[in-house]
Amino acid sequence: MRYLILLLGVLTSCTSLSKLDSESNSSLNRETRHVRAIFEEYHVYTQSFNRGDSLQIVSADFQLAQLPQLRSFLNRISSASLRNLTPSDSLSALVLSHFLRDQIEFLENEYFVLPLNGWFDYHTTFANLPIGRDTLAYLVKLADFPRLNDEYIALMRRGIRAGLVRPKEVFVQYLPTIEAHITDLAEESPWGRTLCSPREVICTLTPEQGLLVESVISEYRKLLDFLKNEYIPAGSDTPGIRSVPGGEAYYRYLVRHHVTYDISPDSVHAIGRREVARIRAEMEIAMRKTGFNGDFAEFLEYLRTDPKFYNRTPEELLMRTSLVLKKMDGQLPRLFGRLPRLPYGIIEIPAYMAPRMTTAYYSPGSVAANRAGNYAVNTYDLPSRPIYEIEALSFHEAVPGHHLQIALAQELDLPAFRQGMSFTAYTEGWALYSERLGLEVGFYTDPYSDFGRLSYEMWRALRLVVDTGIHWYGWTQAEAVEYMAVNSALSMHNIRSEVTRYTFWPGQALAYKMGEIHIRNLRAQQEAEMGSQFDLRKFHDAILSTGGIPLQLVTGK
Repeated sequence: MRYLILLLGVLTSCTSLSKLDSESNSSLNRETRHVRAIFEEYHVYTQSFNRGDSLQIVSADFQLAQLPQLRSFLNRISSASLRNLTPSDSLSALVLSHFLRDQIEFLENEYFVLPLNGWFDYHTTFANLPIGRDTLAYLVKLADFPRLNDEYIALMRRGIRAGLVRPKEVFVQYLPTIEAHITDLAEESPWGRTLCSPREVICTLTPEQGLLVESVISEYRKLLDFLKNEYIPAGSDTPGIRSVPGGEAYYRYLVRHHVTYDISPDSVHAIGRREVARIRAEMEIAMRKTGFNGDFAEFLEYLRTDPKFYNRTPEELLMRTSLVLKKMDGQLPRLFGRLPRLPYGIIEIPAYMAPRMTTAYYSPGSVAANRAGNYAVNTYDLPSRPIYEIEALSFHEAVPGHHLQIALAQELDLPAFRQGMSFTAYTEGWALYSERLGLEVGFYTDPYSDFGRLSYEMWRALRLVVDTGIHWYGWTQAEAVEYMAVNSALSMHNIRSEVTRYTFWPGQALAYKMGEIHIRNLRAQQEAEMGSQFDLRKFHDAILSTGGIPLQLVTGK
């Protein structure tokens, strides 16, 4: 198919997609002008939702009102001829078509009544709202938060009426993320501290600022009361989404949405079982290389309990992480022909988020905003952050994983509507694939670290089994925890946090391993077809030259 030909063509010619579109507008054929006009109109349409200094609108009426326009865009792009387009325009047309179909299905089924996923929900994002250079704009957002909070609560009440509610058990560690921002003193809140100058020894807000901050704190109390008194009591006692009304169709949608092609939950579960068996065999080999004489369960207990595998201080964890990444920086030219201009840094995950947050995450930077990318490391509960996982985790979150891919994508000459568009299976699939690249440039020489790499790969394979286990086959959280505990070296704290995450956010965790499998299979295919002509650097440059795309546009599915 044309999109597969596009990728293979880049592999052999190493021509960037942006250069393929360098012709002047006057020389463009009619099909190209027509499709690019649709791209521009769609971008203008999405930008019309930008409310300046005010916050976004999320009400059900507002979201449902978008359906006619989205259907119109889909009809137009689907009926457009792609025959005489440049490869990148053809690919962008297919990306837009895929995205619109997904959005329309989401809105038609009113899946927006489940707005919380336990990750960066609106209350957490708002607590970290930067003030920027415009204090007045920040105050406008504070004044608009009560309206936004009411709209989110209204969506969840709509979900209660439809029987679509998150299960009760996921809220044990969730409520503290709201309670952490409720204080009797406006100056001690995140918004009060943001408004105060860092040079102020004692923070003093103006009366107007104080009232606005107090109104936001009051809204957090309202959200907390709503969850405790209405939402959680309406939740299911079972964790699987299949148990709610329409849950079977919803989970099928979530699998398609996150994996980015049509595959059944049963097939995903079977793939996961095969991957778990393969990786488990490799872990047994790595374990023997360490010289350990016990069985697998005893080895896992040894890894989880021996102090030598853990950092003593947050600074020690950050220093080890920095050293690993600095060494990888020096190896990147062996793997890539093109590297990003934007640098990255390492930060700690904020203390109030850390107890419920995963081991680490990446926050994209911006050249326009003078902001580097940030690799956020969780220094909470150091006995759950083993040293032997540092290499794999760092390669995933920073380089050659998320930072490299996202920073390069920001430099591509893509249509405006695609700038910032992300598909988890592509982004996380690349990051998981990147963990394995350390093997090719001299890392994982310590057998414990190699076991850590395999444990991380196992972690993502386990997700295929556990996510479908919970939401398709009716597993309990305890069953999911047990399955992960006997097959990985992850700490029990991480395992419990992860299982809660999969329960809260069905389907999302499938994207990582499914994406990595597809990239790995494509590479194997190219190596077999091109033989000695295969160039790993060109292959990686080609994968990253498309920007974020659905897997079906990479594999031809």
